[in-house]
Amino acid sequence: MAEQLQQLILDTLDAQSTLPDSRTLTIPGQSSQATSHDAQITILGALNSLLSREMITYETHEVSSHVLTVEGSQIVREGSHEARVWAALPERGGATPLSPQDLKKAVGDEAAKVGQGRAFKSGWIAKQGSGFVKAVSEIKDTTQIELREVESSGTLAAGEKALAELRKRKLIIQRKGQWFTVHKGTNFSTSIAKPETDLTVDMLTSGSWKTSSFKKYNFDADGIPTSGGALHPILKVREEIRSIFLEMGFEEMPTGTFVESGFWCFDALFVPQLHPARELQDTFYLSDPSTSLPPPSAYYDRVARVHEHGGYGSIGYRTPWSDEESHKLLLRTHTTASSAAMLYKLAAKCRGEDIDTDTPGSLQPGAAKPGDDGFRPAKLFSIDRVFRNETMDATHLAEFHQVEGVVADRNLTLADLIGFMRTFFTKMGMTNLRFKPAYNPYTEPSLEIFAWHPHLEKWVEIGNSGMFRPEMLAPMGFPPDVRVHGWGIGLERPTMIRYGVSNIRSLVGHKTSIENVENSPAVMF
Repeated sequence: MAEQLQQLILDTLDAQSTLPDSRTLTIPGQSSQATSHDAQITILGALNSLLSREMITYETHEVSSHVLTVEGSQIVREGSHEARVWAALPERGGATPLSPQDLKKAVGDEAAKVGQGRAFKSGWIAKQGSGFVKAVSEIKDTTQIELREVESSGTLAAGEKALAELRKRKLIIQRKGQWFTVHKGTNFSTSIAKPETDLTVDMLTSGSWKTSSFKKYNFDADGIPTSGGALHPILKVREEIRSIFLEMGFEEMPTGTFVESGFWCFDALFVPQLHPARELQDTFYLSDPSTSLPPPSAYYDRVARVHEHGGYGSIGYRTPWSDEESHKLLLRTHTTASSAAMLYKLAAKCRGEDIDTDTPGSLQPGAAKPGDDGFRPAKLFSIDRVFRNETMDATHLAEFHQVEGVVADRNLTLADLIGFMRTFFTKMGMTNLRFKPAYNPYTEPSLEIFAWHPHLEKWVEIGNSGMFRPEMLAPMGFPPDVRVHGWGIGLERPTMIRYGVSNIRSLVGHKTSIENVENSPAVMF
């Protein structure tokens, strides 16, 4: 039918030069003119096909029309609700009046409910006893007549008021339509033979390409979208935070050791061996192998002594030291375990030892000067995965990412930490901050960091920070005047806030939408 319709349009143009109104066409296979919305959509498809070959041009004219709803179509076939109610009732003074229950059985619940009231309003029916009878001998079903007119013409001669009443009764709906005025194009022809789209070997061999008509290439058309890789939203936010650290002169720490010993994850940080965080319900312990290689013996002895007996101005925890607890292997619960190992390496020259070859280059001390104790300031950061035996829900997973930073220098103060926190979070777009005193086993003083969330309209905890305790730093060998700032934030929660994710399981895991990953915008702090 598509080719027949195209041929009809071309023949009409050949005879008339212009087709003023496409509604005057009769689509092949139909008996009436193409006045309906669907008919004009069919004609539009044929026009666009001819337009692509520059055989015609056309102008679009917008028009508003009305079409029947399902209920309106039923009324056209069977009559209005009020007319059906009138038709079901007996004449006044004749048979027994029809009760409401019998009326529902005769015309249906919906027709009885709607038609009864409208029939009373029009004076077509009357109440007699406990039933209903006809009040007039004949009626004119205006609703059915009007709907038939709308069905055939899309409008009513009675005007907008009558149309509004039918729309109010949800018998018709308004639909925007269109019709077209068609003109001959530069390549007008009454032949609808389609132009060739490719130059083939057979054409070159036979020479038919010389007389063939070829379709023009559209160099402005969009190409097929490429199916390339995409960064996960967490990786995008991770890279932005990493860029902030590098911009502020930090150096990234190696954090590839997911499996740590209880010594580096807890003991070296001055976390007591009886701390609840070390219990099975909070930490994943390995069963095979279950124990670690021994840490440096001299350092291990100093850490054990300060835990059990105190030192460096501290009384310690005064509890028996357990080598078994210290040597347990576990999945690290925080990247501070890696920070502790890096700080131990940073203090190597302070202890009079040679520094390890895998220590970052900026931590390599230069030539010692008279009176030099070997310490060099450092700014380090890491962003990596940690593991905790959490109950998984909409905001918690057993595996997540931790962003951590440490600053080591002489005579640092709490004011320096707060100032640095303000600078760091300002670069992340968080300027309204509050700091609340807190407790951590390995920092004193300790601060929780809160930021005002403009969308949630409340203060939200975004991180934890503090100054590492002397009981942690002194056994490593740092001079007494060296202070170390430490802080940490999660990576998943800022990502959820920035991308409007309410359930972390739709961000990470098997429920993650690949389409959302591909379409997620870049994040700039």
